[in-house]
Amino acid sequence: MILIEVFAPAGVLDPARHQEVGKRLIDALMGTEDAHAEAVMDSARALTQVLIHEPAAWITGDRPPVDPADSPRYLIRVSAPAAWRKEMSAHAIDRLTQALADTEAEAGRDPDRLRDQPHALIHVVGIPEGSLGMCGRTMGSLDLIQHMTAPHRGAIANSPTDELPPGTVIDPVCGMTVDLNSTDLTLEVEDTVDGFCNGQCRRIFADEHGVPLTA
Repeated sequence: MILIEVFAPAGVLDPARHQEVGKRLIDALMGTEDAHAEAVMDSARALTQVLIHEPAAWITGDRPPVDPADSPRYLIRVSAPAAWRKEMSAHAIDRLTQALADTEAEAGRDPDRLRDQPHALIHVVGIPEGSLGMCGRTMGSLDLIQHMTAPHRGAIANSPTDELPPGTVIDPVCGMTVDLNSTDLTLEVEDTVDGFCNGQCRRIFADEHGVPLTA
């Protein structure tokens, strides 16, 4: 679903901590606020992979070849379905930069420089529809959301609503809490108004319930 590639000079990231760094990046990208249903987030994490690269050479135009003892540069490339790219870019850039800053702080280096200087580049790349495959077949962005949410729809439908803030509902596809007063992504089925966190969840719900969507 999502591929996070980390490029760092050789020796900067302790190989013994690669797993820890990878988990930190996944947790940072997934976030905790405004979360979908926990089971859905677990499915998303299971489809997210991190690769850590240490290029044989790392050259920048403003200084000599990189010395691991110096303030290291980073490049992170996030590959995700193109339909998700625009929505996820801002928070991915912010959160992944912070995850790198936390890693720098633990290594005894200045974490603030990643915000003050161009020492961490984040590229969010959209994979065109029809260009992502899983389980031996092409998977579009809607297919991926279906894959992540379908096993958990029953639990989402039975989620308690007594403690929801007034004017909010639970997205019946992914389990996120939605404010009906601030969204037009709604559908009415059998006199019940459902709200959705994004257009793709709404599209999936409409298709499954035979509800036509207007342009």
